[in-house]
Amino acid sequence: MATSTVAAGGSSFLASRRGKLTLLLLCLVAFLDYVDASIVNVALPSIHDDLHVSVQNVQWVISGYLLTYGGFMLLGGRAADLLGRRRLLVAGTVVFALASLGAGLANESGVLVAARLVQGLGAAMMLPAALSLVTTSFSSGTDRTKALGAWGAMAGVASAAGVLLGGVLTQGPGWRWVFFVNPLACVGILAGTLLLIDRDRPRAGVARFDLLGALLSTAGMLLLVYGIVRAPIVGWGATSTVCCLIAAAIILAGFVVNERRVDRPLLPLSVFRIDGLAAADATQLIAIAGFLSTFFFLTLYMQDVLGYSPIRTGLSYLPVTGGVIVAAGVCSKLFPRTGTRPVLVIGALAAAGGVGYLSRLPLHGTYPTDLLPGLIVMSLGLGAVFVGATTAANAGVPADQAGLAAALINASQQLGGALGIAIFTAIATSHTNRLLATHIAQPSALASGFHRALIAAAVFLVAAALIAVRATNTRGEPTTLEPVPVAPLAA
Repeated sequence: MATSTVAAGGSSFLASRRGKLTLLLLCLVAFLDYVDASIVNVALPSIHDDLHVSVQNVQWVISGYLLTYGGFMLLGGRAADLLGRRRLLVAGTVVFALASLGAGLANESGVLVAARLVQGLGAAMMLPAALSLVTTSFSSGTDRTKALGAWGAMAGVASAAGVLLGGVLTQGPGWRWVFFVNPLACVGILAGTLLLIDRDRPRAGVARFDLLGALLSTAGMLLLVYGIVRAPIVGWGATSTVCCLIAAAIILAGFVVNERRVDRPLLPLSVFRIDGLAAADATQLIAIAGFLSTFFFLTLYMQDVLGYSPIRTGLSYLPVTGGVIVAAGVCSKLFPRTGTRPVLVIGALAAAGGVGYLSRLPLHGTYPTDLLPGLIVMSLGLGAVFVGATTAANAGVPADQAGLAAALINASQQLGGALGIAIFTAIATSHTNRLLATHIAQPSALASGFHRALIAAAVFLVAAALIAVRATNTRGEPTTLEPVPVAPLAA
């Protein structure tokens, strides 16, 4: 059985001591998994120098984690629904801890990327299990709004805090401690899970899993991102690029066909009939593509153009953490009156304005004038989007599909991050290389390339605002607790 939503005496579960500790535990899971998508950013130059990773391949230290994280997220979410959320959370935490240890001990780039791929798999087991525990444990209206608000804030806080922690660890004990701290956190998560989360029983009839669907979706996304990343280097019209992108399209089409035909699909396509769910997931995907890429390019700008140290770079993101927390708290209180849709739209537009301001990237820029104002505006939009999208994507979802819904919103986030970095890196690299070929100084060429990429990221955020108009406008209504059969759509 899942943790009860009502404490003794009829009060809300969140009002109880156990409820608060449970939410804290689950938010810690979210923070740990989200932070590993950004904590490596500041460490990339040190990893590049120490392991002799090429500039073109160093981003796979980030993208490798995001791909398996997003690619296996659907399988992790469905497994949580069928095998048990506590069981998947424990198993995923163990995998994540061991992979983090392997990444910290890596002595060559191939081993590091392989460890990051496995680390992403562990996160794909942990995160949907944890979020589905949030939505099923805190199902009353007020509890649900507060719990999802806290969870949604974790994504934004972790994205900013990851850069700060990465800077402190990289400049302090070294880049390997970016990974060594994870097993320590995992010990705490395992202890908390065993103490606070009730044991749940597997549902009947779970012998067949859609492993083929998971492999097809992961392979298709891997080929798609790899083709985009390589295109600026070998050319968009090169045979290898064209073949890679065509193969990705074929594999992803095969995934859709597979989901329509198998008895127990990884992704029952009829789940998208839930009003507004697809729009909320799409909003998250497009917005994250812009957000995560902004952190990536600003970090490179501060270190490679302005000459900031890793710690100074990390401290520069401290206002972002505060802005996300403030926005998440305010927005959670607005939902009962305005609903999630206005918050999502306004948040995405505000973020677009902040990223647009940051895109100026002057060669001799200063933090108070050229970075701080844009970071504050972006952080407020970031908090609004994360909390709004998470709440809207879980509205009206039956309890027996909570893991699947959690997987969809988190897969949207991780795949958006991977695709965003790939697309915008291609834009920045292509423009920078053209300028370098005309003998423009490297700092100027880099800043100009980053400028192009951030303008494109701002456009993505405007697109996210337009998509958000179609998202569910929930005001924190209670979740549906009765299971609803989901059959594949007719072919």
